[in-house]
Amino acid sequence: MGLEAEPLAVPHPYWPRDLEIRRYVPNDRPTWHSLSFLFSASAALLTLTWLAAGWRGWTGVPMRTGRRLAICWFAICGFIHGVIEGWFSLYHTEIPGDQSFLSQLWKEYAKGDSRYVIEDNFTVCMETITAWAWGPLSLWTVLAFLQRQPHRYVLQLVVSLGQLYGDVLYFYTEYREGFAHSEMWHPLYFWFYFIFMNALWIIIPSILLLDAWGHLSAAQRALDAVKAKKH
Repeated sequence: MGLEAEPLAVPHPYWPRDLEIRRYVPNDRPTWHSLSFLFSASAALLTLTWLAAGWRGWTGVPMRTGRRLAICWFAICGFIHGVIEGWFSLYHTEIPGDQSFLSQLWKEYAKGDSRYVIEDNFTVCMETITAWAWGPLSLWTVLAFLQRQPHRYVLQLVVSLGQLYGDVLYFYTEYREGFAHSEMWHPLYFWFYFIFMNALWIIIPSILLLDAWGHLSAAQRALDAVKAKKH
């Protein structure tokens, strides 16, 4: 009986180095292509949203700088959650071997967290919820603030709490695994991709949570005062 040759593992840039990735095909685009697309698209969306938030035709009431920045944040979240993370949610099984632009974007990001190329259960579930819940709700939050809808701070609180909760779990699950899916201390892959880009969804949602808490508490105090006067 002849011995069957074992298939050779496909070389890849991910950690841990002995990770086996099915159907992996290396990117044929340089890193700067992926990063320039992400940041140029975000910058364009930020600019358009900033201008839209400054247009008094929505309500006739000018918005403060902080509020306009918050609206820009939710617009960018809608894009990243709905488009980029939505792609991962739909095609996570195909990304390692796919050469479409967004798949290559994810393969580049996975150098900072290889869970994105191994169909990690937590990552798939977390990104799916993020894409199809926080993505549309982020866009609704943008519209709610532009139109001064009465539930706008409720939306801000819900979306920000969901983002914060998901990101805490994202970091904590990787911490529990000893940061095994990234090259520790690498300036680009660990500190920028994994730490910095995800820390934004810890810091900014925390600030917006406190902001929503303050506005909702003030509204409730005002309502309580009106009710007390009627009695």
